[in-house]
Amino acid sequence: MRRLIERAREVHRIGGGARANTAKTRPPTARQRELSLSPQALSLSSKCLNQCNHRAHLRFNEPEFMSKKSPVSRSGRFESGPAADVAQFTESISFDWRLWRHDIQGSIAHATMLQKIGVLKKNELSAIVKGLNQIAKEISAGKFKWKPELEDVHMNIEAELTRRVPAGAKLHTARSRNDQIALDMRLWLRDEIISLLGEIADLQRALVSLGEKNAEVLIPGYTHLQRAQPVYLAHHLLAYVEMLERDNERLWDCHSRVNICPLGSGAIAGSTLPIDRELVAKLLGFTEQIFSTEANKGNKESLLSSLSSVKNVLLSQNSMDAVSDRDFAVEFCAAAALLAVHFSRLAEDLILWASAEFNFIKIADAYTTGSSLMPQKKNP
Repeated sequence: MRRLIERAREVHRIGGGARANTAKTRPPTARQRELSLSPQALSLSSKCLNQCNHRAHLRFNEPEFMSKKSPVSRSGRFESGPAADVAQFTESISFDWRLWRHDIQGSIAHATMLQKIGVLKKNELSAIVKGLNQIAKEISAGKFKWKPELEDVHMNIEAELTRRVPAGAKLHTARSRNDQIALDMRLWLRDEIISLLGEIADLQRALVSLGEKNAEVLIPGYTHLQRAQPVYLAHHLLAYVEMLERDNERLWDCHSRVNICPLGSGAIAGSTLPIDRELVAKLLGFTEQIFSTEANKGNKESLLSSLSSVKNVLLSQNSMDAVSDRDFAVEFCAAAALLAVHFSRLAEDLILWASAEFNFIKIADAYTTGSSLMPQKKNP
């Protein structure tokens, strides 16, 4: 450990966003070179870690906060469950139930890895996967009973699995709720970003199409709400396409930091078991395409064949950072806030254009509301 610390001192400018999976397969990025940081230095934390080794309907049972039987998360150390007010304060199942798909997805990948390293037998893995899939069907159908005394989505699913499948008790091997929560959040947000990017692209296409259909239409351009210069309607609409393109870029940039697998970090310092983090990351899609441009002499199609693609596995490099990092969520909120500002600008233009003072457009009744007191009102 002292050697690792001394080596870290030599590369004290480690603060950049650079990350490397293995020094052998991934060349240093421009950011790494800027920080004078070698790939070998970036792999130190990873070595240290290895050495440390669509909505469902909710159904909640009445809480049994004062039960003598301790919840799963308190077993071993405590003789009874938490006080009612403590349990009510610490539960999160009322909102984190939304992570159920990703929690089950992560558990199946983790169980697959445990079977590979010999912790689970093949029949135990099969039983666990079958049990998790059955629980997923019940949640999707709104038949699963969430128990607030089990605190969160993770313990609800794991406790129910263990009740049905004895081998489920082994599923928590080499895993903590700390890295499990970090994983589920990243999986969920990764899917949300991809979905949002698709919706933004749809809006961009709609704006471009509307501009094409009205390519010759002129409207007044305004500054300070005063008429300034005539502009094409298409030019005005394409301004929003540009804004949304910047939103796309910000979200993709955010996605690159979301798409990193923290599982295997444990509670804070990894696991002593010989876990295979790369296998789990591959199963969960924490990869990126890396292109090699090595020359392929003697081949007539060398230009095309030289661009060979390989998948690089994206793993967190420091267990303490991995379980505590929420930067990616804050980054998404910042990007989403700017996106909301652009949506607000577009909405305000439509509101002004539909007013009697402007009267540029008419909005169909299906997309307007009225007033109980003023019958002439037609609000966008």
